[in-house]
Amino acid sequence: MSETRGPVRIALVGATGLIGGKVIELASAGDEARVVGVARREAPLPPGARMEMFVADPAKWGEVFEAVRPRALICALGTTWKKAGRDEAAFRGVDHDLVLATAQAAHRAGVPNMVLVSAAGADARSKSLYMRVKGEAEDAVLRVGFKRLDILHPGLLRGSRENDLRLAERAALIAAPLVDPLLSGSWERFRSIDAALVAEAALGLALRRAGGRFTHDNEAMRRAAREWRRVRETESAE
Repeated sequence: MSETRGPVRIALVGATGLIGGKVIELASAGDEARVVGVARREAPLPPGARMEMFVADPAKWGEVFEAVRPRALICALGTTWKKAGRDEAAFRGVDHDLVLATAQAAHRAGVPNMVLVSAAGADARSKSLYMRVKGEAEDAVLRVGFKRLDILHPGLLRGSRENDLRLAERAALIAAPLVDPLLSGSWERFRSIDAALVAEAALGLALRRAGGRFTHDNEAMRRAAREWRRVRETESAE
């Protein structure tokens, strides 16, 4: 639980993605957190967004972190096989290399906490390129040395993606209400989850001060999201 009073400054990379957009919307609706977005290029923000946005080459992101001195970093960076031109090096360049470089830059700038949005099934030994790269990125970030690192393992994300048609994913989302109840045991982690809930969990975890390294499945993220809501209710009542 947060032990702070007043807004907590949180850096966000991946602001234009599904989770990043939800983080901005949620933080902008209250005074518990102030989001500082860091991006490679200009992009439209959600309506009503209240935040600072710095556009810079990734090589300069460390300078941004040093200037704004955030309490935590939420990393929601990620691309798709299609956007990467179906090129393994290009895909790895974002989902591994850029994620790691961002984590290292934030750590050098003195950011104590990081929340990394990964994926259910991430495993450096996986035969799936997507899961393998996600797992390798997690392993690399674990070695960076943050005081606190939270890794989120959401299942299939439910939410509207503008200008991002993923036909296979859309088909899976349509089938999710029927398929989710059939996923049990080790498969339960792949059940669908609302992107807004993942964003709530990311914000709630970013406010925590206790050190350590933690991974969160769908159920753990639901608990963290409930904590974020309690923080908001407490702040609103004061």
